[in-house]
Amino acid sequence: MEAREWGTVTGGTVRVPDPGGPVHLQFRRFAGCPVCNLHLRSVVLRHDEISSRGIVEVVVFHSTAADLRPHVADLPFAVVADPDKRLYAEFGVEARPRALLDPRAWGAIARGVARDLGPLLRGRRPLPDPAGGRLGLPADFLIAPDGRIVAEKRGQHAYDQWTVDELLTHAQALTS
Repeated sequence: MEAREWGTVTGGTVRVPDPGGPVHLQFRRFAGCPVCNLHLRSVVLRHDEISSRGIVEVVVFHSTAADLRPHVADLPFAVVADPDKRLYAEFGVEARPRALLDPRAWGAIARGVARDLGPLLRGRRPLPDPAGGRLGLPADFLIAPDGRIVAEKRGQHAYDQWTVDELLTHAQALTS
């Protein structure tokens, strides 16, 4: 993969690949997606552990930066807006009805909605904005500093992505 810089929703930039360490490139769905929020909270809880291993987190959504900002302002890693899905196409990240229809996703959908419903009703969280579609599938890529994609996972349903432990295992194999 050729090195480049992408703009983040906070106005900064992120380099992919990063010469300082591996990049965990995540593709998520839309701004405020309850399933994505559920997963990203697990990453936030262990972000210190992830970054202490030299891993740079970069998360891509198929929403605009304006739509994403209120949803991701508290995330400790780079978030990239890709409303035209150019990066999704480049990395072969798909959308399919099975994203929501697969029974393996239903528990996470229910947990994500339940987790987000209270703050939403109290006005502490904006409504999700599924611009670009609700049927996106997640994907994870681990990109070495030299640009090689050394591990990847293409989700089969909306909540099929690497756990933090799986990410750390892949990153460990990269340095072994």
